[in-house]
This record gives sequence, structure tokens and C-alpha cells, in this order.
Amino acid sequence: MTLKKEPYKRTYPISWEQLHRDSRALAWRLLEYDYFKGIIAITRGGLVPAAIVARELDIRLIDTVCVSSYDWQDQRGEIEILKPVHMDGEGWLLLDDLVDTGKTAKTVREMLPKAHFATVYAKPQGRPLVDTYITEVSQDTWILFPWDAEFQYVQPIVGNR
Repeated sequence: MTLKKEPYKRTYPISWEQLHRDSRALAWRLLEYDYFKGIIAITRGGLVPAAIVARELDIRLIDTVCVSSYDWQDQRGEIEILKPVHMDGEGWLLLDDLVDTGKTAKTVREMLPKAHFATVYAKPQGRPLVDTYITEVSQDTWILFPWDAEFQYVQPIVGNR
């Protein structure tokens, strides 16, 4: 019997408040660029950061490129494009929550080679594929986004001895 090797050794939970702060920080960093025609959010993870960045930069035109590549703590090998975008991306901001291994990023970059690619979080393998990001986390960390979690009671540390 072969045990499945878990690719993640750590979990980094992100609260709604932290995601909002980090997305606003990304908007601040993007101010150095003159103008974006609009935002193309990579679904689903890029939707919430796109809404926050759009508000902060007063961008009203938002589109999506719909890609499926993840299951819970299991990175599948294939990338499925559910809804492409038919342009080269010039003048557009391409936005996602995270660049991880770079598989999704490479696929979307090929579709939109002239877009400015920004993510809120970046891991070392995918970082070279994005133009702008806010926070880097280690490759062996699973980022637990608030839309994937719910509040529940946690036993106090003292109670676990």
C-alpha cells in the first residue's frame, strides 16, 4: 500500500478582513500604472479581489475568464477552460487570488499575453508569471480562503493537553 504524499505541510487561513486589506494593498500597488480599461477576473478565486480592486481603482468594466484547475487540497493535472476571453489583454488587468504552481497562470497568460497580471498571494513556483502581487507564501502552504471555511468552535489550547 502506498500512502499519498500530502503536498501541503501548513495551512494559512485568510479572514474576510485580511483578504479585504490585502486586496486594497494590491490596488494601492497598482496605482503606479496609468490606466486599465477593465479587469478580467479569473474565476472563481479572482472574483472577490476583483470587486475590491475595481472599487478602489474606480473600474466599472469587469469580465471573467473561467478556469477549473483545483479540488480541495488536490491539484489536478488538467486545466479546463470553461469560458475563454477573446482578446490579447492589452490595457487590461488580469486578476486572481493566488498564483500557486503556475499551471493556471500559464494557460491564462497564453490567452491574454498583453494583460497586466496581478494576484493577491503568490507562491515561489508561480511568482515569475505575475507582474504584481502583495504577499508571498511558501510552496508547501495551503491558503484557506474565507469562502472555503466557516466559523466553528475551537477547543482552547489548554484543553488539548
